Amino acid sequence: MVRSGKVRYIGHPTFPPPAIVDAQYIARDRGRERFVTEQPTYSILTRNIENEVLPVCQRYGMGVISYSPLAGGWLSGRYRKDADQSRPMSVARQRLANRFDMSLPENQRKLDAADQLAQLADEAGLSLIEMAITFVLRHPAITGAIIGSRTMEHLDAQLAAADVVLTDDVLDRIDEIVPPGVTLNPADNGWISPSLQPSARHR
Repeated sequence: MVRSGKVRYIGHPTFPPPAIVDAQYIARDRGRERFVTEQPTYSILTRNIENEVLPVCQRYGMGVISYSPLAGGWLSGRYRKDADQSRPMSVARQRLANRFDMSLPENQRKLDAADQLAQLADEAGLSLIEMAITFVLRHPAITGAIIGSRTMEHLDAQLAAADVVLTDDVLDRIDEIVPPGVTLNPADNGWISPSLQPSARHR
């Protein structure tokens, strides 16, 4: 497709590190066009890609266009410990119940973290949205973040993050709330290859 002029570059979404490396070597060995971008999920609550994906992408000079910087709404300010979380889930949320079911301890950890992060943003004179998106964009391996604005109001609130600078003190506090490389609910890490699932590990 690249050589025929249909697309200029190709990328892949949510590849695990071994697949990223394999794709680079296969392209080199077979004289193919190589993947130049990876598209993983990344937010303050979903930091697993900091362990291997981001370093591997940096090693191969790949761009990283991450999605869901607001963690599916968890970092929009909607989820706070003092807010009513009892409203029924939408059909879409029901399909992703393991990410939004408040009875699960993993999601209670997310709720605790979101509450602490909202307080930190208030103290820093920022909205939680601004802090969350700026955090993602600040990582040296991240090329850009895909935002999911549904209204002009949402868009304005999210674009404001482009002018925000996070101080080292704020970043250190974020790391205390959610340590580097940690995803509070593993279900948020995105698609996982069936070959990497526990069921594929037996003989």
